[in-house]
Amino acid sequence: MKKLDWYILKKFFRVFFFSIFLFAVIAIVIDVSEKTDDFVKSGLSATEIFTHYYIGFIPHIIALLFPLFVFIAVIFFTSKMAGQTEIVAILASGTTYNRWLRPYWIGGILLGLLLWVSNQWIVPKANNIRGSFEAAYVDSHSSYNALLTSSADIYFRIDSFTYAGIYSYDTANNRGNSFFSYKVANGKVVYNLRAETIIWDTAQKNWDLIDVIERQVTDDKEVVKYTADLRKTYPFKPVDLEKDKYTKDKLTTPQLIKQIKLEELRGSEGLNELKIERYRRDATPVTVLLLTLIGGIIAGRKVRGGSGSHLALGFIIAALFIITDRFSTIFSTKGNLPPLLAAWIPNMIFIWVVYYLYKKAPK
Repeated sequence: MKKLDWYILKKFFRVFFFSIFLFAVIAIVIDVSEKTDDFVKSGLSATEIFTHYYIGFIPHIIALLFPLFVFIAVIFFTSKMAGQTEIVAILASGTTYNRWLRPYWIGGILLGLLLWVSNQWIVPKANNIRGSFEAAYVDSHSSYNALLTSSADIYFRIDSFTYAGIYSYDTANNRGNSFFSYKVANGKVVYNLRAETIIWDTAQKNWDLIDVIERQVTDDKEVVKYTADLRKTYPFKPVDLEKDKYTKDKLTTPQLIKQIKLEELRGSEGLNELKIERYRRDATPVTVLLLTLIGGIIAGRKVRGGSGSHLALGFIIAALFIITDRFSTIFSTKGNLPPLLAAWIPNMIFIWVVYYLYKKAPK
C-alpha cells in the first residue's frame, strides 16, 4: 500500500474505533444505571459482574451497531477531508477516482471480515453469557431464560418415520402430560404409543413414561400392551424441547447449522427464522463494505453544510436499509420469501445504490 492508503486508513480506523469505544462506554453506563438494584441483589462483586455479564454485553452491543458506526465514521472523516479540500488536491494531483477509493475498499473488507468472524463465534458466545446472567439475576422471566415455567404443547418429528407430541410440557420441571408417538411405514401407522405422563430422568439420562399403552399394528392384527412405568431412550432431550426464540442468537454458526438440520428433520415451525439468522451472518459483513463505499462517495464531495448535510443524507440511507431489511425478514418469516433471498435483498438493492452514486460522483 502507498502513503495515500495508509493516510486514509489511519483516519478511518482511528475514527471508527474511537466512536465504537465511546459508544460502548456510554451503553455500559446506561445499562449499569438501569440494573444497579439487580446487581446489588445478586451479591456479586464488580469483577464477577464484568466477567459474567459485561464480557458478553459489550460484544453484543458493538456487533448490533457495527455497520452503522462504520458508516458514520466514513462519512465523518471523509467529509472533514472534503471540507479541507484534501480530496480535491488528491484528485488534482493525477490520482484517479478509483485509486482514491481503494483504501475504502481495503478498510471495508477488513472490518467486514472482523464482523464476519465475530458473527460466527464470538457474538453467539457473548449472547449466551449475557442471556444466562439476565435469566439468573436480572429477570427470572427474561425472554432469554430458556427454562420457561409456562406450559406449552409441542409437536415434532423424532426421525424420518416417527412423529411425537406432548401436551402441557413444563420446561422448568422437564415434565409433560399426554405424550404420544407413532411410526409410519408405507403410508400407514404401524406403531402407536400413548402415555399419561413423560418425565426426564436426570440420573439415567432417559425418559420415564407412566401409564403407557402401546399398539403394534400389522396387516392382519393389532397387539395392545399396557405398561405402568416404561423407560425409553429418545434422540431428543429437554433442551431440544425448550421454546426460546433467542436460541438462534446464542448458537455459533456450526451449532446453528446443526440445529437447522435437526429442526428440518422434526418439521418444526419457525424454521425460516433460523435460516435467516444463518444467512444474515454472512450478509452483514458485505453490508459493512457497501456502507463504507456509500459513505466515501457521498462525503467525498465538498458541499455547503459540511458534515451536517452528509450525515443527514447518510442517516436517510441507513434508515432505508434498515426498513428494507425488516420488510424482507417479515416476508420470509410470515410469508413465502426464501430465507437466503430475504437475508441478501438489502445488499442486492444497495449494490445498485453504490453503482448509481459512483456514476454520479464528480471525478
